[in-house]
Amino acid sequence: MIRLFAAVEIPEPVRAGLAALAGGVPGARWSDIENLHLTLRFIGEVSEHDAESIDDALTGVRAQPFTLALKGVGHFGGRDPRALWAGVESDEALVRLQRKIESALQRAGLAPETRKFSPHVTLARLRAAPGAKVMAFLARHALYASAAFPVDGFVLFSSELKHTGSVYRAERSYPLFR
Repeated sequence: MIRLFAAVEIPEPVRAGLAALAGGVPGARWSDIENLHLTLRFIGEVSEHDAESIDDALTGVRAQPFTLALKGVGHFGGRDPRALWAGVESDEALVRLQRKIESALQRAGLAPETRKFSPHVTLARLRAAPGAKVMAFLARHALYASAAFPVDGFVLFSSELKHTGSVYRAERSYPLFR
């Protein structure tokens, strides 16, 4: 079995800017700089055979390259925050790419994703983080914005869960074409 997800890689200068936001929130486990990415579709545990079908399906995804920028920060979890994230400036090309990936994966036999696509880059996982510290982080970085960067492909990653956090490995890259 292999655990997979499709994502946009974040260029190093943008990842460095995101990593610079880390700190000031007790109970936060900050994402390693090399693990920062924008998930397009979490696939989950699949067999090697299904992984080949997924690769075949993703190879058929056609979309044009586009430019993307990150903007703002937020959290998931309501009154009990469980994650901090950087948002994405509204971008229809990103939504179209995600829909094409979702459609290809459904044709390959995967069940539809039940959660609404909410593009973000996870900055930290939270465990018993004080609400006031989370709110202070959000206020301090409310105006965060990255430089725009080109998206000329997406990647199929494997994810191995370890007690120190997940280890991601790029399994295959899929270029976007004009």
